[in-house]
Amino acid sequence: MRIPVIIDCDPGHDDAIALLLAFASDRLEVKAVTVVAGNQTLPKTLNNALRVLSFAGVECEVAAGAAAPLVRPLVTAPQVHGESGLDGPALPEPAFGPSGRPAWEAIIDIVRNSPQKVTLIPVGPLTNIALALLTAPDIKDNLERITLMGGAARGGNWTPAAEFNILVDPEAARVVFESGVPITMVGLDVTHEAQLYPEENEVLRAGGRVGRMVAELVDFYARFHPRFGFKGSPMHDPLAVAAVIDPTLVRTRALRVDIETQGLHTTGQTVVDFFGVTERPPNADVALEVDRERFIRMLIEAIKSYG
Repeated sequence: MRIPVIIDCDPGHDDAIALLLAFASDRLEVKAVTVVAGNQTLPKTLNNALRVLSFAGVECEVAAGAAAPLVRPLVTAPQVHGESGLDGPALPEPAFGPSGRPAWEAIIDIVRNSPQKVTLIPVGPLTNIALALLTAPDIKDNLERITLMGGAARGGNWTPAAEFNILVDPEAARVVFESGVPITMVGLDVTHEAQLYPEENEVLRAGGRVGRMVAELVDFYARFHPRFGFKGSPMHDPLAVAAVIDPTLVRTRALRVDIETQGLHTTGQTVVDFFGVTERPPNADVALEVDRERFIRMLIEAIKSYG
């Protein structure tokens, strides 16, 4: 039986690749794509989601969500993803338009009416997920899990302490982590290890029309990563999708994760209690190791399947 999922994203190069991986998988049934502001403003992230899916020949409900965090001004990442949020390949305009309902309403309705428990896969700021949980707490009973890309047990990538998705809306992240829904946190500890190397990108480039488009996305995205000393480009968001398709790709540990919202130097930090010093129960399965080679094989096979 396929796993019903909702992908919540802010495309974004790695978000776009995550969407393609999800729709290629015979393990997942993508019930909807919901979009949030993050890597770029909401009109841009929405248009990017529609363009990528249209290019791949995929049509499903795509619902626009929050244009700003719960209480903070929006922070975007044009230095990583460009002014469009998806700079690199020349993608045509979308072949279909967005849903007429906001993202949180789509999430609530789909979860409430699903005969199977739904897994949420948020790979951007957690604003839409928090709004759904705050608006309709009853949906928690029909959520299997929230497997998110965000945070880190150690260090950050946007500040020394914080990963970008959590930093953009830490108040939303706090709502999600305190919701009681089972959570898998796929953070920088594993996504920085889940790199697509240049020679692997060339395999994608030779893998058909969609493969060439993805390789061109990675060409642009890769410009940001030499500053970190990386050999390749971290596939942050695709790894969260892959961890739902095959949970054995990552090794996790049940730990307490709290979200810092007021620190002078640490706002957005996912504070992970490795030694139980707070004596608070674990609230997330934190991914700490990844089988990079097996993950990259999955990703390449998925992208090549589009032809």
